[in-house]
Amino acid sequence: MPLALFDLDHTLLDGDSDVLWCSFLLDEGVLDRAVFEPRNAALQTQYQAGTVSVLDFCTFYVSTLAGRTPAQWQPLQQRFLAERVRPRIPAASRALLRAHRDAGDTLVLTTATNRFLTELTAADLGVDQLLATECGTDAAGCFDGRVLGTPNMRDGKVERLRQWLAERGLDADDELRQAAFYSDSMNDLPLLRVVGRPVAVNADERLAALARERGWTQLTLTL
Repeated sequence: MPLALFDLDHTLLDGDSDVLWCSFLLDEGVLDRAVFEPRNAALQTQYQAGTVSVLDFCTFYVSTLAGRTPAQWQPLQQRFLAERVRPRIPAASRALLRAHRDAGDTLVLTTATNRFLTELTAADLGVDQLLATECGTDAAGCFDGRVLGTPNMRDGKVERLRQWLAERGLDADDELRQAAFYSDSMNDLPLLRVVGRPVAVNADERLAALARERGWTQLTLTL
């Protein structure tokens, strides 16, 4: 069954999961606004300038989970999905997923956002396979603020997908040649370049221009 690969943030979701999560935690009083907001602003400045590493970027957001177990976070995790994520998933995104599902494709959500924040989103979208940045835990089972293994971002998305395919005894090159990948971001250029059917979704000027140059399909998914 051909792979249908989907980025999440600003692609299937009208927004960014990490940004929405931090806003949610600030509103809930879990994060100290006076401490967090300057750190977040500095990270975004570095991100825009291209000076922050993938590991540092992903670790910053994973660190918001530190000190609690998944079970302790679960009530907020559930509310986050219901209040902040689900209302921002366009009907067109669900229709796109349904079309690929009906065609018999294997649906994979591949996102730089961590697994804990996105596992409920994937389930809500009816996507069984999730590749995401993994979170470390300590001996007590609490998130410890570390990224576990390779972050699922930029070249890491290709590395993690190839590993996932190899674990299933599949030929990665052959699978990628047949695969479709939907993404909004130049950060996903490494994976867009290696799939047979790259699709630019809600593309900004740079990605839209590249898509036109290379003859890639462009798509808009909006609320």
